[in-house]
Amino acid sequence: MTSYFDLDSEYERLVEENRSLRNILFNENIPDSVEIDTASANYIILSARIVKNNYSHPNNYITINRGKSQGVKQDMGVITSKGILGIIEHTSNNYASIQSILNTKSNINAKIKNTNYFGSLVWDGNRYDQVKLVDIPRLVPLLVGDTIVTGAMSSIFPENIPIGTIKKFDLNVSKSFYSIDVELFNDMTNLKNVYIIYNKNRPEILELEAEIANDQ
Repeated sequence: MTSYFDLDSEYERLVEENRSLRNILFNENIPDSVEIDTASANYIILSARIVKNNYSHPNNYITINRGKSQGVKQDMGVITSKGILGIIEHTSNNYASIQSILNTKSNINAKIKNTNYFGSLVWDGNRYDQVKLVDIPRLVPLLVGDTIVTGAMSSIFPENIPIGTIKKFDLNVSKSFYSIDVELFNDMTNLKNVYIIYNKNRPEILELEAEIANDQ
């Protein structure tokens, strides 16, 4: 009964999430649908709901109510209307597990917004509201509050999906690279609706990369 009376507010929130999602991904007008597959888009987006969320372990996983029967596959990206969440790791017929960005095995290409300076987004297992961006050269100008987004070196996530903002940064003098604390846009303790992203061009990209690897 409580769920029934919450439907109106939940619907309004989903409408706003979909609007934000469209702005994040395409910055253009596309049909009002959670599943998006247009001639102008390289990505298909499926909606899902979280049924289990871990954020207090070294290697955290999130379970969603979509799986193979709904077209979900390993290595699809997962986001919310606020930013990235993780990558699909395992699937069953109707469920899938996401390797959360709060996972010490996670490694996602990320960059400083409006620049081409990119590094690796990792987690040190400490705070659930922060991750780290590493391998940013010391010559890059940084400011606390700068926005961090996904980079262009991934076949999983589109470029410029929000991640968070720079909380602080330190210079590793011996390696000449910054270690940057990134405060996440997502509240990783309070998640419900998510979106699964499939890059329609990924199989072709992987095939090409495999050919290059074989030639080396």
